[in-house]
This record gives sequence, structure tokens and C-alpha cells, in this order.
Amino acid sequence: MTERQRASDPDPQAAFSELPPPDVVAFIRYCHRQRGFKWPELYDEMCGVAARREFNGWDHAELGGRGLTFSLLEMPRLSAWVRVVLARDAEPVAEVARPLAHPPMEPALA
Repeated sequence: MTERQRASDPDPQAAFSELPPPDVVAFIRYCHRQRGFKWPELYDEMCGVAARREFNGWDHAELGGRGLTFSLLEMPRLSAWVRVVLARDAEPVAEVARPLAHPPMEPALA
């Protein structure tokens, strides 16, 4: 029988549900918009974009410095980041009621 995880212990899955750093979010969005691939094809696209320095001129090393690596050991985190970013992009944006820039004119009284 296994022990239940104590409330004070960090949840190893919690890191996978959070957004990555803003630069990494922008990179994921850029790569996804290029071809619209889903995981795992998006992984290949991301590797190619980094190899060609298509995003801000960044290569694998520069992305690694921002927390995004393409190693197999980091694959679970990267795939979770992609899921979170794409899921948030797919969420509908709530419309906010805005006042009219120019209120409608009332008819002139004759």
C-alpha cells in the first residue's frame, strides 16, 4: 500500500499545468501558427524553427536559456506547456460591453 501524498509535498504535476515563461509562450504560439500542427508534429516544427533561427533569431541554445529544451528527458514538460498554451488560446474571449464612441444622434425636433 502506498502512502498518500502530504499536503505540504509539492505536486509534481502542478508544474505541468502552469504557463511557461512569456518568451516560451510566444515561441510555441509562433510555431503553432506556422502550420497549425498538433503534438507531436508541432515538436518537429519547433525543432526546425529553432534550427533555422526563425523566431527572434533564437537557436536551440538561446531557447534553452529561456527554459525550453528539446531533450527527451524534458519532453513531458514541453508537451504539457504546449497543451496549456494551445488550450488557453482556444478558450473563448468574453465580450466586454463598451460604450459607443459616438452615441446615436437623436432626431431633430421640428
